[in-house]
Amino acid sequence: MKRVKEKKYVTGKLLYVPFPKGFSSKCNQYNSLLNKDNNTSNLFLLTTIMMAYLLISGLFLTRLRRPIGKMTVTEQRYEGEYRYVNSRLITNSEEIAFYNGNLREKQTIHSTFKKLADHLHNFIFFRFSMGFVDSIIAKYVATVVGYLVVSRPFLNLSDPRHLHSTHSELLEDYYQSGRMLLRMSQALGRIVLAGREMTRLSGFTARITELMTVLKELNTGKYERTMVSLQERETETAEKTILVPGSGQIINRDNIIKFDHTPLATPNGDLLIRDLTFEVRSGTNVLVCGPNGCGKSSLFRVLGELWPLFGGNLTKPERGKLFYVPQRPYMTLGSLRDQVIYPDTVEEQRRKGISDQVLKDYLDNVQLGHILDREGSWDVVQDWMDVLSGGEKQRMAMARLFYHKPQFAILDECTSAVSVDVEDYIYSHCRTVGITLFTVSHRKSLWKHHEYYLHMDGRGNYEFKPITEETVEFGS
Repeated sequence: MKRVKEKKYVTGKLLYVPFPKGFSSKCNQYNSLLNKDNNTSNLFLLTTIMMAYLLISGLFLTRLRRPIGKMTVTEQRYEGEYRYVNSRLITNSEEIAFYNGNLREKQTIHSTFKKLADHLHNFIFFRFSMGFVDSIIAKYVATVVGYLVVSRPFLNLSDPRHLHSTHSELLEDYYQSGRMLLRMSQALGRIVLAGREMTRLSGFTARITELMTVLKELNTGKYERTMVSLQERETETAEKTILVPGSGQIINRDNIIKFDHTPLATPNGDLLIRDLTFEVRSGTNVLVCGPNGCGKSSLFRVLGELWPLFGGNLTKPERGKLFYVPQRPYMTLGSLRDQVIYPDTVEEQRRKGISDQVLKDYLDNVQLGHILDREGSWDVVQDWMDVLSGGEKQRMAMARLFYHKPQFAILDECTSAVSVDVEDYIYSHCRTVGITLFTVSHRKSLWKHHEYYLHMDGRGNYEFKPITEETVEFGS
Protein backbone atom coordinates (compact mmCIF):
# COMPACT_ATOMS: atom_id res chain seq x y z
CA MET A 1 0.00 0.00 0.00
CA LYS A 2 2.85 2.30 0.86
CA ARG A 3 4.55 1.50 -2.47
CA VAL A 4 1.34 2.32 -4.34
CA LYS A 5 1.13 5.70 -2.61
CA GLU A 6 4.80 6.36 -3.39
CA LYS A 7 4.23 5.50 -7.05
CA LYS A 8 1.23 7.81 -7.16
CA TYR A 9 3.26 10.55 -5.55
CA VAL A 10 6.20 10.04 -7.92
CA THR A 11 3.91 9.83 -10.95
CA GLY A 12 2.07 12.94 -9.95
CA LYS A 13 5.36 14.69 -9.37
CA LEU A 14 6.67 13.66 -12.79
CA LEU A 15 3.48 14.84 -14.46
CA TYR A 16 3.51 18.10 -12.61
CA VAL A 17 7.12 19.18 -13.01
CA PRO A 18 7.29 19.77 -16.82
CA PHE A 19 4.33 22.18 -16.94
CA PRO A 20 4.82 25.87 -16.16
CA LYS A 21 3.18 27.59 -13.30
CA GLY A 22 -0.45 28.41 -13.94
CA PHE A 23 -0.85 25.91 -16.77
CA SER A 24 -3.00 23.53 -14.74
CA SER A 25 -5.18 26.39 -13.59
CA LYS A 26 -5.67 27.41 -17.24
CA CYS A 27 -6.70 23.86 -18.11
CA ASN A 28 -9.09 23.78 -15.18
CA GLN A 29 -10.49 27.13 -16.23
CA TYR A 30 -11.02 25.89 -19.81
CA ASN A 31 -12.61 22.64 -18.62
CA SER A 32 -14.93 24.45 -16.29
CA LEU A 33 -16.02 26.80 -19.06
CA LEU A 34 -16.50 23.91 -21.44
CA ASN A 35 -18.50 21.86 -18.93
CA LYS A 36 -20.58 24.77 -17.82
CA ASP A 37 -24.07 24.43 -19.30
CA ASN A 38 -24.86 22.58 -22.50
CA ASN A 39 -21.95 20.18 -22.04
CA THR A 40 -23.21 17.66 -24.61
CA SER A 41 -24.15 20.26 -27.20
CA ASN A 42 -20.77 22.05 -26.89
CA LEU A 43 -18.77 18.85 -27.31
CA PHE A 44 -20.90 17.72 -30.23
CA LEU A 45 -20.62 21.10 -31.95
CA LEU A 46 -16.84 21.31 -31.57
CA THR A 47 -16.39 17.73 -32.76
CA THR A 48 -18.66 18.38 -35.73
CA ILE A 49 -16.66 21.48 -36.70
CA MET A 50 -13.35 19.62 -36.65
CA MET A 51 -14.65 16.56 -38.49
CA ALA A 52 -16.39 18.72 -41.08
CA TYR A 53 -13.15 20.63 -41.69
CA LEU A 54 -11.13 17.42 -42.10
CA LEU A 55 -13.69 15.81 -44.40
CA ILE A 56 -14.38 18.82 -46.62
CA SER A 57 -10.75 19.89 -46.92
CA GLY A 58 -9.61 16.31 -47.58
CA LEU A 59 -12.16 15.73 -50.35
CA PHE A 60 -11.52 19.15 -51.87
CA LEU A 61 -7.72 18.79 -51.94
CA THR A 62 -7.92 15.20 -53.21
CA ARG A 63 -10.10 16.37 -56.05
CA LEU A 64 -7.71 19.19 -56.92
CA ARG A 65 -4.61 16.96 -56.76
CA ARG A 66 -6.04 14.35 -59.12
CA PRO A 67 -4.31 15.68 -62.30
CA ILE A 68 -0.85 15.64 -60.65
CA GLY A 69 -0.29 11.92 -61.28
CA LYS A 70 -1.18 12.16 -64.96
CA MET A 71 0.88 15.33 -65.41
CA THR A 72 3.89 13.67 -63.76
CA VAL A 73 3.67 10.72 -66.16
CA THR A 74 3.46 13.12 -69.10
CA GLU A 75 6.46 15.06 -67.81
CA GLN A 76 8.56 11.90 -67.57
CA ARG A 77 7.53 10.86 -71.09
CA TYR A 78 8.41 14.26 -72.58
CA GLU A 79 11.75 14.30 -70.72
CA GLY A 80 12.51 10.83 -72.06
CA GLU A 81 11.72 11.94 -75.61
CA TYR A 82 13.94 15.00 -75.24
CA ARG A 83 16.84 12.93 -73.88
CA TYR A 84 16.34 10.39 -76.67
CA VAL A 85 16.49 13.07 -79.38
CA ASN A 86 19.69 14.51 -77.91
CA SER A 87 21.20 11.04 -77.56
CA ARG A 88 20.48 10.29 -81.23
CA LEU A 89 22.07 13.59 -82.20
CA ILE A 90 25.25 12.81 -80.26
CA THR A 91 25.48 9.24 -81.59
CA ASN A 92 24.94 10.24 -85.22
CA SER A 93 26.55 13.68 -85.15
CA GLU A 94 29.05 12.92 -87.91
CA GLU A 95 26.45 11.50 -90.29
CA ILE A 96 24.16 14.47 -89.64
CA ALA A 97 27.01 16.87 -90.31
CA PHE A 98 27.79 15.12 -93.61
CA TYR A 99 24.12 15.31 -94.60
CA ASN A 100 24.14 19.00 -93.64
CA GLY A 101 21.09 18.21 -91.52
CA ASN A 102 21.84 20.62 -88.69
CA LEU A 103 18.82 22.83 -89.42
CA ARG A 104 16.49 19.83 -89.59
CA GLU A 105 17.80 18.39 -86.33
CA LYS A 106 17.65 21.82 -84.69
CA GLN A 107 14.00 22.03 -85.67
CA THR A 108 13.34 18.57 -84.21
CA ILE A 109 15.09 19.37 -80.93
CA HIS A 110 13.36 22.73 -80.63
CA SER A 111 9.92 21.21 -81.18
CA THR A 112 10.61 18.47 -78.62
CA PHE A 113 11.97 20.98 -76.12
CA LYS A 114 9.05 23.36 -76.66
CA LYS A 115 6.61 20.55 -75.98
CA LEU A 116 8.44 19.73 -72.74
CA ALA A 117 8.80 23.39 -71.72
CA ASP A 118 5.11 24.14 -72.32
CA HIS A 119 4.09 21.15 -70.23
CA LEU A 120 6.50 22.09 -67.43
CA HIS A 121 5.17 25.65 -67.50
CA ASN A 122 1.61 24.39 -67.06
CA PHE A 123 2.68 21.84 -64.44
CA ILE A 124 4.63 24.39 -62.40
CA PHE A 125 1.72 26.84 -62.54
CA PHE A 126 -0.64 24.08 -61.42
CA ARG A 127 1.65 23.08 -58.54
CA PHE A 128 2.01 26.73 -57.55
CA SER A 129 -1.77 27.08 -57.49
CA MET A 130 -2.07 23.86 -55.52
CA GLY A 131 0.55 25.07 -53.05
CA PHE A 132 -1.36 28.31 -52.64
CA VAL A 133 -4.62 26.45 -51.98
CA ASP A 134 -2.83 23.97 -49.69
CA SER A 135 -1.36 26.83 -47.67
CA ILE A 136 -4.74 28.47 -47.27
CA ILE A 137 -6.63 25.32 -46.34
CA ALA A 138 -3.98 23.40 -44.40
CA LYS A 139 -2.41 26.36 -42.64
CA TYR A 140 -4.67 29.39 -42.39
CA VAL A 141 -8.10 27.75 -42.44
CA ALA A 142 -6.84 25.12 -40.00
CA THR A 143 -5.58 27.92 -37.73
CA VAL A 144 -8.95 29.66 -37.90
CA VAL A 145 -10.78 26.43 -37.13
CA GLY A 146 -8.39 25.66 -34.29
CA TYR A 147 -8.77 29.10 -32.75
CA LEU A 148 -12.52 28.84 -33.20
CA VAL A 149 -12.65 25.52 -31.36
CA VAL A 150 -10.27 26.57 -28.60
CA SER A 151 -11.74 30.01 -28.04
CA ARG A 152 -15.40 29.01 -27.99
CA PRO A 153 -15.55 28.47 -24.20
CA PHE A 154 -14.06 31.97 -23.71
CA LEU A 155 -16.54 33.81 -25.88
CA ASN A 156 -18.78 34.43 -22.89
CA LEU A 157 -17.24 37.74 -21.77
CA SER A 158 -19.68 38.18 -18.90
CA ASP A 159 -18.06 35.34 -17.01
CA PRO A 160 -16.31 36.70 -13.90
CA ARG A 161 -13.19 34.65 -14.73
CA HIS A 162 -12.46 37.01 -17.63
CA LEU A 163 -12.33 40.12 -15.43
CA HIS A 164 -8.72 39.39 -14.44
CA SER A 165 -6.60 38.25 -17.41
CA THR A 166 -3.05 38.76 -16.18
CA HIS A 167 -2.05 35.20 -17.00
CA SER A 168 -3.62 35.46 -20.45
CA GLU A 169 -1.62 38.58 -21.21
CA LEU A 170 1.56 36.85 -20.10
CA LEU A 171 0.68 33.83 -22.19
CA GLU A 172 -0.03 36.07 -25.19
CA ASP A 173 3.34 37.82 -24.86
CA TYR A 174 5.07 34.46 -24.54
CA TYR A 175 3.27 33.15 -27.62
CA GLN A 176 4.11 36.21 -29.72
CA SER A 177 7.78 36.20 -28.69
CA GLY A 178 8.05 32.48 -29.40
CA ARG A 179 6.53 32.89 -32.85
CA MET A 180 8.96 35.70 -33.71
CA LEU A 181 11.93 33.62 -32.58
CA LEU A 182 10.64 30.70 -34.62
CA ARG A 183 10.34 32.87 -37.73
CA MET A 184 13.84 34.21 -37.23
CA SER A 185 15.28 30.70 -36.93
CA GLN A 186 13.45 29.66 -40.10
CA ALA A 187 14.87 32.67 -41.93
CA LEU A 188 18.38 31.77 -40.81
CA GLY A 189 17.78 28.21 -41.99
CA ARG A 190 16.73 29.49 -45.41
CA ILE A 191 19.91 31.55 -45.62
CA VAL A 192 21.96 28.42 -44.89
CA LEU A 193 20.08 26.44 -47.53
CA ALA A 194 20.52 29.29 -50.01
CA GLY A 195 24.28 29.11 -49.48
CA ARG A 196 24.22 25.40 -50.25
CA GLU A 197 22.23 25.97 -53.42
CA MET A 198 24.61 28.74 -54.48
CA THR A 199 27.49 26.29 -54.11
CA ARG A 200 25.78 23.78 -56.40
CA LEU A 201 24.95 26.56 -58.84
CA SER A 202 28.60 27.63 -58.98
CA GLY A 203 29.57 24.10 -60.08
CA PHE A 204 27.06 24.14 -62.93
CA THR A 205 28.20 27.63 -63.90
CA ALA A 206 31.83 26.49 -64.11
CA ARG A 207 30.91 23.61 -66.44
CA ILE A 208 28.88 25.89 -68.71
CA THR A 209 31.75 28.39 -68.78
CA GLU A 210 34.16 25.64 -69.87
CA LEU A 211 31.79 24.59 -72.66
CA MET A 212 31.41 28.17 -73.90
CA THR A 213 35.19 28.62 -73.85
CA VAL A 214 35.73 25.48 -75.97
CA LEU A 215 33.06 26.54 -78.46
CA LYS A 216 34.62 29.99 -78.75
CA GLU A 217 38.04 28.43 -79.41
CA LEU A 218 36.57 26.15 -82.07
CA ASN A 219 34.95 29.12 -83.81
CA THR A 220 38.30 30.92 -83.90
CA GLY A 221 40.06 27.83 -85.34
CA LYS A 222 41.97 26.90 -82.20
CA TYR A 223 42.28 23.15 -81.60
CA GLU A 224 44.12 21.81 -78.61
CA ARG A 225 44.52 18.20 -77.63
CA THR A 226 43.92 17.32 -74.01
CA MET A 227 45.30 14.39 -72.02
CA VAL A 228 48.53 14.19 -74.02
CA SER A 229 51.84 13.49 -72.38
CA LEU A 230 54.72 15.96 -72.32
CA GLN A 231 56.88 13.50 -74.25
CA GLU A 232 54.34 13.38 -77.08
CA ARG A 233 54.28 17.16 -77.22
CA GLU A 234 58.07 17.32 -77.47
CA THR A 235 58.31 14.67 -80.20
CA GLU A 236 55.54 16.22 -82.29
CA THR A 237 56.59 19.85 -81.90
CA ALA A 238 58.43 19.93 -85.22
CA GLU A 239 55.42 18.64 -87.12
CA LYS A 240 52.86 20.75 -85.33
CA THR A 241 54.70 23.98 -85.92
CA ILE A 242 54.02 23.71 -89.66
CA LEU A 243 50.39 22.60 -89.27
CA VAL A 244 48.15 25.62 -88.85
CA PRO A 245 44.40 24.89 -88.78
CA GLY A 246 42.54 26.78 -91.46
CA SER A 247 45.68 27.71 -93.37
CA GLY A 248 44.53 25.87 -96.50
CA GLN A 249 42.19 27.26 -99.11
CA ILE A 250 38.89 25.72 -100.26
CA ILE A 251 37.87 26.57 -103.82
CA ASN A 252 34.26 25.76 -104.78
CA ARG A 253 34.00 24.52 -108.37
CA ASP A 254 31.57 22.12 -109.99
CA ASN A 255 32.42 18.68 -111.39
CA ILE A 256 35.89 18.39 -109.88
CA ILE A 257 37.61 17.29 -106.68
CA LYS A 258 41.28 18.20 -106.47
CA PHE A 259 43.74 17.94 -103.60
CA ASP A 260 46.73 20.17 -104.32
CA HIS A 261 49.65 19.60 -101.90
CA THR A 262 47.20 19.24 -99.03
CA PRO A 263 48.36 17.74 -95.71
CA LEU A 264 45.89 15.19 -94.35
CA ALA A 265 45.81 15.69 -90.58
CA THR A 266 43.41 15.39 -87.68
CA PRO A 267 42.20 18.48 -85.77
CA ASN A 268 44.61 17.48 -82.98
CA GLY A 269 47.52 17.88 -85.39
CA ASP A 270 48.25 14.18 -86.03
CA LEU A 271 49.73 14.03 -89.52
CA LEU A 272 48.44 11.13 -91.64
CA ILE A 273 49.72 12.12 -95.10
CA ARG A 274 52.11 15.04 -95.52
CA ASP A 275 51.36 15.91 -99.14
CA LEU A 276 48.18 14.62 -100.79
CA THR A 277 47.77 15.49 -104.48
CA PHE A 278 45.26 14.01 -106.93
CA GLU A 279 42.39 15.13 -109.15
CA VAL A 280 39.04 13.53 -109.96
CA ARG A 281 36.63 14.77 -112.62
CA SER A 282 32.92 14.00 -112.83
CA GLY A 283 32.31 10.58 -114.33
CA THR A 284 35.49 9.06 -112.87
CA ASN A 285 34.68 6.74 -109.98
CA VAL A 286 37.40 6.17 -107.39
CA LEU A 287 37.82 3.17 -105.07
CA VAL A 288 39.48 4.14 -101.77
CA CYS A 289 41.23 1.31 -99.93
CA GLY A 290 43.75 0.69 -97.20
CA PRO A 291 44.07 -0.71 -93.66
CA ASN A 292 42.14 0.62 -90.69
CA GLY A 293 43.41 3.95 -89.44
CA CYS A 294 45.16 4.85 -92.68
CA GLY A 295 43.10 8.00 -93.24
CA LYS A 296 40.11 7.01 -95.40
CA SER A 297 37.52 8.54 -93.06
CA SER A 298 39.82 11.51 -92.45
CA LEU A 299 39.86 12.19 -96.19
CA PHE A 300 36.07 12.24 -96.28
CA ARG A 301 35.84 14.49 -93.23
CA VAL A 302 38.09 17.01 -94.95
CA LEU A 303 35.94 16.78 -98.09
CA GLY A 304 32.81 17.32 -96.00
CA GLU A 305 34.45 20.35 -94.31
CA LEU A 306 34.11 18.71 -90.91
CA TRP A 307 37.86 19.03 -90.39
CA PRO A 308 39.98 22.08 -91.21
CA LEU A 309 42.62 22.29 -93.90
CA PHE A 310 46.19 22.50 -92.64
CA GLY A 311 47.60 23.82 -95.90
CA GLY A 312 47.43 23.46 -99.66
CA ASN A 313 44.35 23.92 -101.83
CA LEU A 314 41.18 21.85 -102.04
CA THR A 315 38.93 22.28 -105.05
CA LYS A 316 35.49 20.76 -104.66
CA PRO A 317 31.79 21.43 -105.29
CA GLU A 318 29.66 23.16 -102.69
CA ARG A 319 28.51 21.07 -99.74
CA GLY A 320 25.05 20.53 -101.20
CA LYS A 321 26.57 18.87 -104.26
CA LEU A 322 28.65 16.41 -102.25
CA PHE A 323 26.80 13.61 -100.45
CA TYR A 324 27.96 11.08 -97.87
CA VAL A 325 26.42 7.64 -97.28
CA PRO A 326 27.84 5.90 -94.17
CA GLN A 327 27.89 2.21 -93.38
CA ARG A 328 25.23 2.73 -90.70
CA PRO A 329 22.79 5.17 -92.31
CA TYR A 330 21.01 7.70 -90.13
CA MET A 331 17.24 7.37 -89.97
CA THR A 332 15.65 10.58 -88.76
CA LEU A 333 12.63 10.86 -86.48
CA GLY A 334 9.65 11.30 -88.76
CA SER A 335 7.61 9.76 -91.54
CA LEU A 336 8.59 7.38 -94.32
CA ARG A 337 8.80 10.35 -96.66
CA ASP A 338 11.31 12.04 -94.32
CA GLN A 339 13.66 9.06 -94.62
CA VAL A 340 13.94 9.57 -98.38
CA ILE A 341 14.10 13.38 -98.56
CA TYR A 342 16.23 14.00 -95.42
CA PRO A 343 17.41 16.64 -94.64
CA ASP A 344 14.81 18.36 -96.85
CA THR A 345 11.33 19.11 -95.59
CA VAL A 346 8.06 18.42 -97.41
CA GLU A 347 7.92 22.07 -98.49
CA GLU A 348 11.40 21.81 -100.01
CA GLN A 349 10.38 18.63 -101.82
CA ARG A 350 7.37 20.40 -103.31
CA ARG A 351 9.55 23.38 -104.22
CA LYS A 352 11.89 21.08 -106.16
CA GLY A 353 8.90 19.74 -108.07
CA ILE A 354 9.43 16.12 -107.00
CA SER A 355 6.19 14.18 -106.67
CA ASP A 356 5.41 11.20 -104.48
CA GLN A 357 5.45 8.97 -107.55
CA VAL A 358 9.08 9.95 -108.17
CA LEU A 359 9.86 9.05 -104.55
CA LYS A 360 8.18 5.70 -105.17
CA ASP A 361 10.47 5.19 -108.19
CA TYR A 362 13.51 5.84 -105.98
CA LEU A 363 12.35 3.12 -103.60
CA ASP A 364 11.75 0.75 -106.51
CA ASN A 365 15.29 1.38 -107.76
CA VAL A 366 16.67 -0.05 -104.51
CA GLN A 367 13.92 -2.71 -104.21
CA LEU A 368 12.15 -1.07 -101.26
CA GLY A 369 8.80 -0.43 -102.93
CA HIS A 370 7.19 -3.06 -100.71
CA ILE A 371 7.75 -0.84 -97.64
CA LEU A 372 5.38 1.81 -99.00
CA ASP A 373 2.85 -0.90 -99.85
CA ARG A 374 3.20 -2.35 -96.35
CA GLU A 375 2.87 0.97 -94.51
CA GLY A 376 0.15 2.29 -96.81
CA SER A 377 1.18 5.95 -96.72
CA TRP A 378 4.17 8.24 -96.97
CA ASP A 379 3.16 9.99 -93.75
CA VAL A 380 3.36 6.97 -91.45
CA VAL A 381 5.61 7.80 -88.48
CA GLN A 382 7.74 4.99 -87.06
CA ASP A 383 11.04 4.51 -85.27
CA TRP A 384 12.70 3.53 -88.53
CA MET A 385 16.01 2.66 -86.88
CA ASP A 386 14.21 -0.34 -85.35
CA VAL A 387 11.61 -1.04 -88.03
CA LEU A 388 14.04 -1.40 -90.93
CA SER A 389 16.67 -4.13 -91.13
CA GLY A 390 20.34 -3.40 -91.74
CA GLY A 391 20.10 -4.02 -95.47
CA GLU A 392 16.88 -2.02 -95.78
CA LYS A 393 18.46 0.96 -94.03
CA GLN A 394 21.42 0.87 -96.42
CA ARG A 395 19.10 0.72 -99.42
CA MET A 396 17.00 3.55 -97.97
CA ALA A 397 20.17 5.64 -97.77
CA MET A 398 20.82 4.95 -101.46
CA ALA A 399 17.25 6.02 -102.30
CA ARG A 400 18.03 9.23 -100.41
CA LEU A 401 21.14 9.60 -102.58
CA PHE A 402 19.05 9.29 -105.77
CA TYR A 403 16.64 11.92 -104.45
CA HIS A 404 19.37 14.52 -103.90
CA LYS A 405 21.36 13.63 -107.07
CA PRO A 406 24.67 15.21 -106.02
CA GLN A 407 27.65 15.58 -108.33
CA PHE A 408 29.83 13.43 -106.06
CA ALA A 409 28.90 10.78 -103.50
CA ILE A 410 31.08 9.21 -100.81
CA LEU A 411 30.01 5.61 -100.18
CA ASP A 412 31.62 4.35 -96.99
CA GLU A 413 30.93 0.58 -97.18
CA CYS A 414 27.27 1.54 -97.45
CA THR A 415 26.25 -1.67 -99.27
CA SER A 416 27.97 -4.22 -97.03
CA ALA A 417 24.59 -5.67 -95.97
CA VAL A 418 23.11 -5.65 -99.49
CA SER A 419 23.17 -8.61 -101.85
CA VAL A 420 25.64 -8.51 -104.73
CA ASP A 421 23.00 -8.29 -107.47
CA VAL A 422 21.18 -5.37 -105.82
CA GLU A 423 24.52 -3.68 -105.16
CA ASP A 424 25.51 -4.08 -108.80
CA TYR A 425 22.25 -2.48 -109.95
CA ILE A 426 22.64 0.44 -107.50
CA TYR A 427 26.16 1.25 -108.73
CA SER A 428 25.07 1.00 -112.35
CA HIS A 429 22.15 3.33 -111.66
CA CYS A 430 24.49 5.86 -110.01
CA ARG A 431 26.49 6.03 -113.24
CA THR A 432 23.27 6.33 -115.25
CA VAL A 433 22.03 9.37 -113.29
CA GLY A 434 25.48 11.00 -113.36
CA ILE A 435 26.66 10.58 -109.76
CA THR A 436 30.44 10.23 -109.41
CA LEU A 437 31.48 7.89 -106.60
CA PHE A 438 34.18 7.75 -103.97
CA THR A 439 33.76 4.22 -102.63
CA VAL A 440 35.25 2.51 -99.60
CA SER A 441 34.72 -1.23 -99.99
CA HIS A 442 36.54 -4.56 -99.81
CA ARG A 443 34.38 -6.30 -102.41
CA LYS A 444 36.25 -7.14 -105.59
CA SER A 445 32.94 -7.18 -107.47
CA LEU A 446 32.85 -3.38 -107.28
CA TRP A 447 36.09 -2.84 -109.17
CA LYS A 448 34.31 -2.85 -112.51
CA HIS A 449 32.33 0.22 -111.47
CA HIS A 450 35.47 2.32 -110.81
CA GLU A 451 38.22 3.75 -112.98
CA TYR A 452 40.83 4.70 -110.33
CA TYR A 453 41.89 3.54 -106.91
CA LEU A 454 43.41 5.52 -104.05
CA HIS A 455 45.43 3.28 -101.76
CA MET A 456 46.77 4.42 -98.37
CA ASP A 457 49.23 2.21 -96.51
CA GLY A 458 48.76 3.77 -93.05
CA ARG A 459 52.41 4.94 -92.87
CA GLY A 460 51.92 8.27 -94.61
CA ASN A 461 52.21 6.93 -98.17
CA TYR A 462 49.54 6.68 -100.85
CA GLU A 463 49.15 5.95 -104.56
CA PHE A 464 46.50 7.11 -106.99
CA LYS A 465 46.39 4.96 -110.13
CA PRO A 466 43.93 3.67 -112.73
CA ILE A 467 42.41 0.24 -112.23
CA THR A 468 43.65 -2.25 -114.81
CA GLU A 469 43.48 -5.99 -115.23
CA GLU A 470 46.85 -6.29 -113.58
CA THR A 471 45.75 -4.32 -110.49
CA VAL A 472 46.16 -6.36 -107.34
CA GLU A 473 43.51 -6.51 -104.64
CA PHE A 474 43.89 -3.92 -101.90
CA GLY A 475 42.39 -3.60 -98.50
CA SER A 476 40.88 -7.07 -98.24
